[in-house]
Amino acid sequence: MPDATTAKIAALNDRARQRLDHCRWILTQGVLSCDPLTVAELLIAVEDFDNFTADNDPYAEHDFGAIRLSGDTFFWKFDYYDLDLQMHSPDPSDPAVTARVLTVMLAEEY
Repeated sequence: MPDATTAKIAALNDRARQRLDHCRWILTQGVLSCDPLTVAELLIAVEDFDNFTADNDPYAEHDFGAIRLSGDTFFWKFDYYDLDLQMHSPDPSDPAVTARVLTVMLAEEY
């Protein structure tokens, strides 16, 4: 069972991923080279992702997911930076000191 800090990080990640809270999204060159309809479907699939298990979310932060779409496997993942995007966040559970960056990529780009 996750502790309160981990649960808060997971909730912040879920809100950010669902575009209900501020977050920077990065789409890699591999994703951007896909058909625009595939990219649109992928972004919806990332927003809707809720298949978190002990296998794919061992730290219970909801910070990574894998999606199979149009014959390709895509990954998405969160990174936590300070507000200047220079270093890691001192506390990913505190949005006042954390800039969340969500990267969406082809699996082979990982």
